[in-house]
Amino acid sequence: MKKPVILVLTSICVAALLLLPSVIYPEAISLSLSFSRIRENIECSSPLKVFMYDLPRKYNLGMLKKDDGINQELPWTDQEVAPALKTRWGVNRQHSVEYWMMLDMLQDDHDPSHNHDGKKEEKKAAVRVKDPEQADVFFVPFFSSLSFNTYGRIMLGPEAKIDKLLQMGVVEMLMESKWWQASQGRDHVIVAHHPNAFRYYRERLKDSILIVADFGRYPKEIAQLQKDVVAPYEHVVPMWKEDDDDSIADPFASRNILLFFQGRVERKDDGTVRRTLAKLLENRTDVHFVNSLPSEEGVEQATKGMRSSRFCLHPAGDTPSSCRLFDAIVSHCVPVIVSDKIELPFEDELDYTEFALFFSAEEAIRPRDYLLNYLRNFDKEHWLRMRKRLKEVSHHFHYQHPPKTDDAVNMIWKQVQRKLPAAQLAIHRLQRHNLADRM
Repeated sequence: MKKPVILVLTSICVAALLLLPSVIYPEAISLSLSFSRIRENIECSSPLKVFMYDLPRKYNLGMLKKDDGINQELPWTDQEVAPALKTRWGVNRQHSVEYWMMLDMLQDDHDPSHNHDGKKEEKKAAVRVKDPEQADVFFVPFFSSLSFNTYGRIMLGPEAKIDKLLQMGVVEMLMESKWWQASQGRDHVIVAHHPNAFRYYRERLKDSILIVADFGRYPKEIAQLQKDVVAPYEHVVPMWKEDDDDSIADPFASRNILLFFQGRVERKDDGTVRRTLAKLLENRTDVHFVNSLPSEEGVEQATKGMRSSRFCLHPAGDTPSSCRLFDAIVSHCVPVIVSDKIELPFEDELDYTEFALFFSAEEAIRPRDYLLNYLRNFDKEHWLRMRKRLKEVSHHFHYQHPPKTDDAVNMIWKQVQRKLPAAQLAIHRLQRHNLADRM
């Protein structure tokens, strides 16, 4: 039994050993103890080979460019210029993971060491292959979040039907694909980042590698950390590149706001903690706590406010996560995470306790200013270390095109690669019972 394990690990990614079920491979337990000492920058042996389905453009970039007179049944080609995202803020921007992953695969130059800016060689975690026989995984470029936000948000009426029809079209195409049939979708990558994305046909996709924001609206039999990837929201405030230690005499003292929050207070499910936090934190002299809806003006205020704050509050939203965490990270504002069920992107590589604080919902709403007193008494040198670490890790949460080494898109592909040993194991076990090949 040991030889197949070694073959899988060396051909895909050694770090993924930590994800193999130890019940099936008991020898993985002792090896895992050794690998657990490796904290960061675990490298996979080679770029992930990705085959991208040629879906009609109505399923992806065509949603952003409907009036160009081109047949929506034609797939988007490498030679076409992809349309830009139209908004700086809002759900289309926050859940745009699908857009950036597709752009990565549409690049003309698939050399993983290609020099993008003439100064530095960028390392790609995944490369596109045109021959499905060479693929490690199959990427399905359906913009399920954009489809929901464009057609399905009201969840009723003729537009919601369009969202359902698009989902059905993708599922029907996959069910007819011999590559899907060979693995029952276990080596297929599907982005469903919005909590309501692909909501009609999730059961049909339960064995695939899903790219999600969190697991708040997924039953465990459909989505779980063992097989799926948690991806960051796209931040809506600009990345702070001018935050230079040499130009600021005292970064700690220069941030005159202790705790910053700006967003909607009324949320569902886990987000109900926001109402209690509002009662505790509003009208405090060292706290900015404002109930507001997304707007261009709000983004400008949040950009300035986060850069002027030592800590940024991140309570759960309708689901355990929200985009606010990633706005804080790229603003180098130490996140204060209040969520009992949150799963975080890239946590096998990043130790979030080095740059974020965690409070349970019960702790955060304790009386007598428990949370505020903790933050007011926080050690300056500790805060400076956390800010320094934020500056070091913020590029991991940044989406851009062309992508750069270990940015958000490349980090996601690395996560996909680490899911493959478990997926390959499931495929091999499935093939035991494939009696059709014996006929």
